[in-house]
Amino acid sequence: MTELDLKPTKLSAEIDAQGYAVRHVLDAAACRDAARMWDEEARFRKRIIMQQHAYGRGEYRYFAYPLPDPVAALREVLYPPLAEIANAWRRTLGQPEVFPPTAREFIEQCHAAGQTRPTPLMLRYGPDDFNCLHQDLYGELVFPLQVVILLSDPGRDFTGGEFLLVEQRPRAQSRAEVVPLRQGDAAIFPVHHRPARGTKGAYRLTMRHGVSRVRSGDRQTLGLIFHDAA
Repeated sequence: MTELDLKPTKLSAEIDAQGYAVRHVLDAAACRDAARMWDEEARFRKRIIMQQHAYGRGEYRYFAYPLPDPVAALREVLYPPLAEIANAWRRTLGQPEVFPPTAREFIEQCHAAGQTRPTPLMLRYGPDDFNCLHQDLYGELVFPLQVVILLSDPGRDFTGGEFLLVEQRPRAQSRAEVVPLRQGDAAIFPVHHRPARGTKGAYRLTMRHGVSRVRSGDRQTLGLIFHDAA
């Protein structure tokens, strides 16, 4: 894991301005090591073939507990600054703060609420694969930010396969954003909505994310969702 600039005020400002923030979190060797976990079946609890569910084309696999050490470490390091942002968002929307300072405490809350299945996952796309626009909601308890880390090298390992965000604005047309990622970059973005301020106060912008069609090669990513699934 590289040295991270995770100041909540800076991250929050970037997400407010463009809907996401990007940080370089893994070097090339760490990306290759993480990508190799794909073939270790015992690490995963569930496999999803996207076209069987009309989710797109490609495959993803949810990790089982205990999470691999690198995945658990990323979850624990990234959660605290994102929890500060998540609680600030709730204050903006006139809601009480509910997110504790550590990932361990939040996972305990999830398990107490009956959400016990781990949600960190790996995704793999080949030629012509894609991921439809969606939101990763797995139960009543939702952490409002998530992270996706590109493990492959764009232009070398694959072409196409851009990470997409679409922001639905009240009484306006949706806004789409292509998020540029290098190998080892993490995109930090909202799970389902983020607050914005208008002339009449705070309101919610609905967010969805996906992946455009991979034109050639093999694209792998690591997804970090902080709430567990029911």
